[in-house]
Amino acid sequence: MSLAITGASGQLGRLVAAELSDEDPILLTRDPSKLDGARAFDFNAATPEAFEGVTRLLLISGSEVGSRVDGHKQAVDAAVAAGVRFIAYTSIPNPSDSNPIFVAAEHRATEEHIRASGVAWAFLRNNIYAEMQAGALQAAAATGQLVTNGGPTGFVTRADCARAAAAVLRGGDHDGREYDITGPEALGPAELAAIFTELTGRQVSAVQVDDDAFAAGLVEHAGLPEAVAKIYATFGAGARLGYSAVVSTAVKDLTGVEPTPLREALA
Repeated sequence: MSLAITGASGQLGRLVAAELSDEDPILLTRDPSKLDGARAFDFNAATPEAFEGVTRLLLISGSEVGSRVDGHKQAVDAAVAAGVRFIAYTSIPNPSDSNPIFVAAEHRATEEHIRASGVAWAFLRNNIYAEMQAGALQAAAATGQLVTNGGPTGFVTRADCARAAAAVLRGGDHDGREYDITGPEALGPAELAAIFTELTGRQVSAVQVDDDAFAAGLVEHAGLPEAVAKIYATFGAGARLGYSAVVSTAVKDLTGVEPTPLREALA
């Protein structure tokens, strides 16, 4: 059995590779100079040769948000043509057509293509990364405010996502399974503000704003392009509507270890 990881030089990919170091996985990355022994791989130019000898593949979604689907499909088709027998794909919870989160449609289309490919599969639906709240914590420490358009979210660490992915890639009864990979609890703005207050030693208040105001704030204070700010705002909209409030036992079930709480991750 030969295991492979796409995006192996990225933050999640490196963590998964470390978890699987004893299995000596094949590392696929756009720039193989970043990793010893890695194979060159580009979603949009994927060929069966990249997956030669691979039996189980972790397909970490690409980084070109908004234009990933064609590359994902090409990679899946190339993997199937090369004889890959199992694909685990990193998605998001609730990638339904009603989910307003910008990336939901990309993940849904990729999942559908994998299902139709005939290969055995599992979907690792990673919730919002806990580490992404570090910037909000820093802003709260400076201003005493948590400005948000969001709602309850089952924040999960990349390390927990990596351990779960490694467990699935190693083997077992995972065919056709959809795993919601989450932290131990769903935290809304009030709970986040309380955690930030504890960690910063400064009283932090949650300030709920609408999606347009949140995007405008990212443009004004973070210097993001308007189009990018609007994409970020969709994550808050989805959370506010309950699409990210998912909490499951999947991390513990797959790894035997409880997921890391957000407070611990930020501390």
